[in-house]
Amino acid sequence: VQLQASGGGLVQAGGSLRLSCVASGRAISNYAIGWFRQAPGKERQFVAASSWSGGSTYYADSVKGRFTISRDNAKNTVYLQMNNLKPEDTAVYYCAADILGNLVAGTNDLDAWGQGTQVTVSS
Repeated sequence: VQLQASGGGLVQAGGSLRLSCVASGRAISNYAIGWFRQAPGKERQFVAASSWSGGSTYYADSVKGRFTISRDNAKNTVYLQMNNLKPEDTAVYYCAADILGNLVAGTNDLDAWGQGTQVTVSS
């Protein structure tokens, strides 16, 4: 499967963005999908993950209550709705595909990664 992330941009603190992760090559319904982020000089961080059906979701504590992961398998797309953005959310955001446990654990060798999309939150 190939993944393509999009939707990043520049937003003021308190604003919102919605990221999209579109799959090609295989149906996205075959995979749990996760979102990760990496800020300059920092390690990659798990953000959120969704089971293949969307029935189970997991979030990093830092984004709980502000971010929502959802999916539309008919459109081969997973979304990350980000509300009440903070400057510390600034990072390159990546989507990835694997089994749910590996995504939540942040395993390095995941099945597929999308290219990143930059999110910049100004104060």
